[in-house]
Amino acid sequence: MAWRNHSTITEFILIGLSDDPYIEALLFVFFLGIYLLTVMGNLMMLLVIRADSRLHTPMYFFLSNLSFMDLCFSSVTLPKLLKDLLSEKKTISVEGCLTQVFFVFFSSGTEACLLSVMAYDRYAAICHPLLYGQVMSGQFCVKLVLISWGLACLNAFVIVLLAINLDFCEAQTIHHYTCELPALFPLSCSDISITTDILLSSSLLHGLGTFLPIFFSYARIISTILSISSTSGRSKTFSTCSSHLIAVTLFFGSGFLCYLMPPSGSSLDFLISLQYSAVTPLLNPLIYSLKNKEVKAAVRRTLGKYL
Repeated sequence: MAWRNHSTITEFILIGLSDDPYIEALLFVFFLGIYLLTVMGNLMMLLVIRADSRLHTPMYFFLSNLSFMDLCFSSVTLPKLLKDLLSEKKTISVEGCLTQVFFVFFSSGTEACLLSVMAYDRYAAICHPLLYGQVMSGQFCVKLVLISWGLACLNAFVIVLLAINLDFCEAQTIHHYTCELPALFPLSCSDISITTDILLSSSLLHGLGTFLPIFFSYARIISTILSISSTSGRSKTFSTCSSHLIAVTLFFGSGFLCYLMPPSGSSLDFLISLQYSAVTPLLNPLIYSLKNKEVKAAVRRTLGKYL
């Protein structure tokens, strides 16, 4: 695949997180631990939901898809980061860069859609409990997941087209630890104003298009919870969506900062990006397992069955 440019560019150089070998060794151990825990946590969630028939409900069907996307999301960036931490020359091919850009936007976009779908599921369960089984049928749940994947794929495809149409002269150094589209803009010798506007519009459309349904769903959920007379009833009802609310705050909070703030190449950019792509996929299974009694009980049953 050739990029339209003024010189033949076959690869980019990533500056990485550090150029100190000792710090890189420590970072390698740290991020290897994060990646292994992320893989084990999300695989455990998938296994538990699959093995326990009590969790064969719409909420846990969506949660299993979220765990799968967390696995994909972390696997897009962390293995390459781990490899670079052990390498003197941190490079990525043009094709590899395009692939990484696509899958970063695809996995994060799908996750945003799934969180929005999960908010609607909680709205239907809390605000319309008598109609919940009819509304959230198995066929409808599958359609919602397929739509989530399709919308995210379309958005990622548009983003990759933007990257393909960038002009590059001689600059090859990406001031980031991964290949992200905003980090490519400073390398372009063409006018990027239109590309920047399209990226911003696409991110806002996808971000707000998934966040607003969450906001309105929770507005109705909170209104319903407040109408419950007993304190224990309100607490029990809110506990069914507290894990999802924490996951939404972590994901959308760091996501908006990551893609709506202008890239500066500072340490803060790196921290926000790492929290978004590495820490959130690690925390999601912990949030849902530690704060959810059904999941904790299912984990104990599953471990008891296999150990």
